[in-house]
Amino acid sequence: MKKISDLLPRTSRKRILSQSLFFGAIATVSVISNAFSLSSKAYGQTLPPIVNNTEINSYAQAVLAMEPARQNAFEEIKKLIGNGEIPKIVCNDSNSINGLPRKAQDIAVDYCSRSQKIVQDNGLSIAQFNKITIELQNNDILKQQVYNTLLRLQKSPDSP
Repeated sequence: MKKISDLLPRTSRKRILSQSLFFGAIATVSVISNAFSLSSKAYGQTLPPIVNNTEINSYAQAVLAMEPARQNAFEEIKKLIGNGEIPKIVCNDSNSINGLPRKAQDIAVDYCSRSQKIVQDNGLSIAQFNKITIELQNNDILKQQVYNTLLRLQKSPDSP
């Protein structure tokens, strides 16, 4: 039985070997340079925080200030609806408010208006407040920061 190397002429074997070494060297250099370029990018890039400490504090203060009004509005709407399930009310979703009975709509709109003022009085735009609210759903670190801030604010005597 003949070897594969015996079937190829000597010059073809040299050419295949040199081509394999050449392509192997290119692949190795490519992998090494890629590794260095990726690692240098990773060290050089630090993503800015999505929310800074001032925004977290403002957000927590707004939430604390809104909570009594939210509970009051919820109780009033609950009395109007009776034993029925109270639908989720989202201030920037008119459909969630339009599905309520007329008096409950008035209560919800009043609550949303007061909440908007509270947010702005605490130094945030509605867009910032909503951005933080959405980010809280997926960011456990931010969730913990807001939670800790809420606890700190509730313990301090001058909390809202």
